[in-house]
This record gives sequence, C-alpha cells and structure tokens, in this order.
Amino acid sequence: MSSTTVHRANDPLLQPFQLKHLTLKNRLMSTAHEPNYTEDGMPKEQYRLYHVEKAKGGIAMTMTAGSALVSPDSPAAFGNIFAYKDEVVPHMKQLADECHEHGCAVMIQLTHLGWRTNWNHSDWLPVVAPSMVREPAHRAFPKVMEDWDIKRIVGDYVAAAQRMQAAGLDGIELEVYGHLMDAFWSPRLNMRDDDYGGSLENRMRFSLEVFQAIRQAVGPDFIVGPRMVCDEDKQKGITRDEGLEIARRLIATGDIDYINVIRGTVEHDTPLVRVIPIGGMRSAPHLDFAGDIKAETKFPTFHAARISDVATARHAVAEGKLDMVGMTRAHIADPHIVAKITEGREDDIRPCVGATYCLDRIYEGNATACIHNPATGREATMPQIVEPSANPGRRVVVVGAGPAGLEAARVCGERGHQVTLLEASADAGGQIRLATQVKRRAELIGIIDWRLGQCDRLGVEIKFNTLADASDVTALESDIVVVATGGLPSVEAIPAGADLAISSWDVLSGETKLADDVLLYDDNGSHAGMAAAEVIAGNTASLEVVTPERMFAPDMGGLNLVPYMQKLHETGAQITTMTRIRALTRKGNKIAATLCSPYSEADTAERLVDQVIVEYATTPLDDLYFELKERSSNRGEVDYPALLAGKPQTLTTNPDGRFQLFRIGDAVAARNIHAAIYDALRLCKDF
Repeated sequence: MSSTTVHRANDPLLQPFQLKHLTLKNRLMSTAHEPNYTEDGMPKEQYRLYHVEKAKGGIAMTMTAGSALVSPDSPAAFGNIFAYKDEVVPHMKQLADECHEHGCAVMIQLTHLGWRTNWNHSDWLPVVAPSMVREPAHRAFPKVMEDWDIKRIVGDYVAAAQRMQAAGLDGIELEVYGHLMDAFWSPRLNMRDDDYGGSLENRMRFSLEVFQAIRQAVGPDFIVGPRMVCDEDKQKGITRDEGLEIARRLIATGDIDYINVIRGTVEHDTPLVRVIPIGGMRSAPHLDFAGDIKAETKFPTFHAARISDVATARHAVAEGKLDMVGMTRAHIADPHIVAKITEGREDDIRPCVGATYCLDRIYEGNATACIHNPATGREATMPQIVEPSANPGRRVVVVGAGPAGLEAARVCGERGHQVTLLEASADAGGQIRLATQVKRRAELIGIIDWRLGQCDRLGVEIKFNTLADASDVTALESDIVVVATGGLPSVEAIPAGADLAISSWDVLSGETKLADDVLLYDDNGSHAGMAAAEVIAGNTASLEVVTPERMFAPDMGGLNLVPYMQKLHETGAQITTMTRIRALTRKGNKIAATLCSPYSEADTAERLVDQVIVEYATTPLDDLYFELKERSSNRGEVDYPALLAGKPQTLTTNPDGRFQLFRIGDAVAARNIHAAIYDALRLCKDF
C-alpha cells in the first residue's frame, strides 16, 4: 500500500459517519440553500442535475432547498420549492434516486418563511408571524398568528414531511433561523401574551409541536433535525445560554437526530454577512462556537459558514468540532471536491474565492452562478469536466491572459489542442489584478492562480511581455485564434469636459495621487466603482459618490455591498443618487461639475472639487481582432445557433482565411468575470 493510499485511508474527511440508521460515506455535505433553479416551484431538470453533479463528485449528502415551503402563505422569496404541493413528489423522487445511485444521501430543508417574505405576489395571502414585527429585508407587516393559523401550519409541516418521505428522501431539516419557527423563540420578535409567548417553555411550544407531529407521522427511520440559531448575537435576542438550553430541550424530546448550528441573524445585509461571510472576512468564524455546542450537547452536529478549504474542514472533523462539515459555496465552485481528495488531487480543486456572486444573485432574485465556474447550474449544457476532442492537436493561439483568455487556454488544453497564450504584461490576471488592490478582495487571485496551474499541467505555452500584433499571431500558423484582450477604462459618461476626469483604474492601480476633495461619478454600479470609492475614502479628506442610478450600486448584491458601505459611512462620504454629471469645466485650480437630473434633465447643482474620477466600465481593446478579421475564415463571425446548441463553429465566410477567429470577454463588451469565463467555456468546449 502506498503512502498516499495510507494517508487517504486515515483522512478524517473520508471516514464514514453513522447518523442513526443512515451511513454517510464521508464527512462532507452541501447544506441547504436555494439556488433559484426551480420552474413553477418545482425542482425540475436544472435543479436535479445541479445536485446530481455533487453526488457524482463524491459528496456524502446534499441538502436540497433553502428552504422548501410548507404553506401557501409562505410565498417564495428566493425561488423556493413548493413543498405544499403533491406534484413535488415525483420531481424529488427522481432527484433522490439519481443521487442515491452515486451513494449520496439526500435531504430537504422545510420551512414556513413567516416574516421573511412578502405578500404582494403568488397567492396574495398575508404574511404571518408570532407578532407584528416587520423584517427589514422583505418589508412586510405580518398578520399576528391566531390559534387556527398555528394548528394549520403544524399540519402543513407534517404534510410536507410526508411528501418528502414518499419521495424516498433520507430525511428533512427544518429551518429555525430567520424564519417563522425561531421568531417564536426570540424574545425580541415574540411579544405574545398567550401560551406561545413569554417564558422559554411557551416560546418553544410551537416548534416542539411541529417536531413532535412530524416524528409521529414519519416514524423512527427518517432523519429529522433543525438548522437552528443557537445565539442571535443581537440585543434582546436569543443568547448563547438560551440557545444551548433550546438545543438541550429539543434533543431531550427524542424527536430530532442532529442539530445544524447557526450563529447570528439574517434580516438585514449587515448581520447576514456575519452569518454568511464573504471574501476578506474571517474563515470559519463560527466553527469554534459550533464545536462548543457539540461538546456541551454531545449530539451529532453539522455546521457551515465559510468553511471553504479542505484544510479547515479536515481540522473541524479531526478536532471533534463537527460530525458533518458543510462546504456549500465550495461545492458550487467545484462539485467534485471529494473525488479529488480521494484521488490525491487536492491541488486540482477549483477554489471558492469568497466572491459570493452566487448568493448575491439569489438575493437579487436571479439564479445561482459561481463567479468562475460557469458549468454550475448549467450541467445540462456545460461540462464540469472537459472531455478530450475527437480531433485533438489543433493549433490554438489565445491573446490575453485575463480570466477569459486563461479559461480559453485551459479548455483548449483539456481538449487536447496545442495552445500558445500571448500576454502583453509581465503577469496574468487582467482586471482581476486591479480588483485585488482592495486587500480584502485578494482571494480573487485564486481565479487566476488555479487556471495558471491547470495550464501548466496541460502544457499550455504562455509568453508574457508579448504585445502581439497581427504578424505575431499569423506567424504561429494557428488553426484557431481567440482574442481575449479585454478592455480599457472609459470616462465618456460625461458629455462635456470628460478630459478633465480620470478613470477608476487610475485609482486602483495606484498610479494617480489622490487630491483632498474628490468626486467619484459611478455610471456602472458594480464592484469597480465601489472598489475605487473604498480606496478614495481611505486616502482623501472628502469624497462624494454621484450616480444616476435609482438604487445604489444596482449590479452588486447586498452581501458584497456591506463592507463598501461600512467604509463610506465610517469616513463620512456623501452619496448622491439619481443625478448625472452634465459637464466638467476648469475654474481656477478647481474642477466644476455641473449636476443634472435624469428625470427633469434640468441642472440641479454645481460641485467645485479638486479631482473627478469616473467609473464607466470599459471599451473593448479590439484593434488586434479587427486587424485579423479579414485574414480569418469566418471573419470573426460566431454562429449563435450552433453556440447555443453546443455544436462546433463551422462558418466559412472567407474561403481564403487561414484560421478561425473569435473574441471573448470584455474584448467584445464590458460585462463581468463570470461572463468572460462563460464565453470561453461555451465556445472552446466544442473546438
């Protein structure tokens, strides 16, 4: 037996865990979350394939939904599954059956959202809660639950659990943080004076009724547990001691089989980001807390909160802090983590870089997407593992070593082609290197480092400090040329006097000295403008951010906005929305910015500042593409029907052309990292 085999045999993460009658084959799981892949509230193909891919990748258990809804007066907030409908059963059965084929257990999280949703869609039923307290995130004023509401919802929980048992799932988890059930627990949210309010015994009554009724309905051979808040970390909320007592009382009933520990609250972006930390925040911040709960209850304990690397997960199990480790965002980035650990290929694991693009999209009402794994959620059309081409050995030249170019080179290398990558600068990374100048976003470099490692493994030739022109490219006698040269910053958002402004790139690169009094005009609404604002706020006396947007930073989700806003508020920066800059003029040693309304189009004010900085995305750096266009066989044309159907590009509009030509990423139009990488995978997987 080799030393590597011995190591894997002793790996804490690869040891089975016995949860009552259920044997989980290793210690890694994907905890409940709602990827917003449902169709009409049902987990159909996209939803199923997303979970089956993790099962193929070796995970022990995948927890579906986040959460599935037990009642129609819990209308969907995040594309939730309708667990209150009988038609959900065959969909969940197919999902469970296909995951079981790979030895992966399947559970589902059930909930009544209570105050954490809104009434103005779906069936237009009033939102309910133990008391009339409005949740800031969803802004509904709830109806105070009556006795018949309580009885009805207990019955709805039972019926939903029975549907999942009928579907062949291994168990259910009840969401008891941020939703209805823990709102009864929390003294800051439960102001009732009946049998369901006041003392801890009364505040727990509703949840105990639910768990007892479910256990009676499903019997002993079905896993049931709570994902529960054990400390709200909030004034007048559930304290650690009270949370521990709640856990003990739940365990004492015999109705639950494990606890999944949460610390914090989620009704506003700021506490939410402490529960679900993003890049730049502490890794596994609540792991020790969860370990303490396990030590004091001596009960099977699960936990997930930014445990994004294998080493931390291994530590959690080896030190007895957890029985099952949730690596949920990590499996969005790479659903094959367990397979790679088992095969001794940990270096090949695509890292979660903490961007939290996945969750920001969910909370903005969009489907989950990983910032640098475009196959996740697209398993029906995009490969997690790129297969070799039936016709390998083609010569491919990629120009530009940003995320799009590196992905193109990686995918072409996986296809078995001979790849040369030309990069003008001394380093790979493109705009990601600018983004990482904000230190808390330094993990984004993992997007680049992983691809560099993959390109090295695949034998991709990379030539740095090579500002390629058309003759450099044609001299390589390639069959395919992919232009991924990115873009250059634009300040053209200002109609007159734009030459008096500088771009956000000048700030992020550190090439420009900041003045004392700065106006930042953000006509993009994404990370670039906010990153520049954060740098400026920490290095200047006065900052005003002006944007024409009705909603501030609309292309950024609430989780990522939190640290930017904290910095702006700490430094006293002024934010002006729904305002444009019409013109810049020089007034002595100052710059006069004429502000106007995008609604009335009238001038509204003038600002005299030392410096104006503009964020207006990028203009494609496409000179090389157009130099090569007439020399190519397809003149750069993309067959969109073939692209969308997953078929090779075969257009020939110039028979004298010597190579196929394509451009991707910001060399086409300013978008984002995910779009650039998706461009590359979708195109190059069929070369």
